Amino acid sequence: MSMVQSSTSRKGAAVGTLAFCLALALTGCGGGGSSHAKPTASPTKNASGGAQSTGGQPAAAPSPSQTLAQLKGEDGMEVDITSAIRDAGGFVTVQGTITNNGTSPFNATSWTGQEMAVQSSGPSVAGAVLVDETGKKRYYVLRDTEGKCLCTMGLVGIEPKQSVPFFAQFPAPPQSTTQVDFELPTMPPATIQISQG
Repeated sequence: MSMVQSSTSRKGAAVGTLAFCLALALTGCGGGGSSHAKPTASPTKNASGGAQSTGGQPAAAPSPSQTLAQLKGEDGMEVDITSAIRDAGGFVTVQGTITNNGTSPFNATSWTGQEMAVQSSGPSVAGAVLVDETGKKRYYVLRDTEGKCLCTMGLVGIEPKQSVPFFAQFPAPPQSTTQVDFELPTMPPATIQISQG
């Protein structure tokens, strides 16, 4: 075998090996569904039939084992708060799950709150507030330039036994404040722990 043929054979073998490794890597990255995957809550629909809006940020499906607080309110509604994380940018993001344990569909119109500036958010958690009892200060949900809350919106038609994720973003209290009360209209307040992001 000549030097040229030997070199060509090695190049061909190297290309073949590289192609096989690439195909193997792509197969490993594929979404091949696992039978052990946990189902996630499907988003609710807004009044126009579109997917639930979350103010530009999707709420991640929280883990039920991390419940910081549970609020139980009217018509069998339950709010589980699973995280309250302080971001480096000076925000606190509260996340959790809303569950309808009642017998009829729920619309979060009363949770928008009384503040006129966030009424354009529609049925949402725009009326949520963090209360720092020690610092004697209230922190309202942040809003964008159009006056819409940085929170989960489109909370209409939550069916009985349905759970949907939610989030709400607030200005962060001072670093020394690690506990705040989470308040949502029509629900009792609950004390939650803020963790560092």
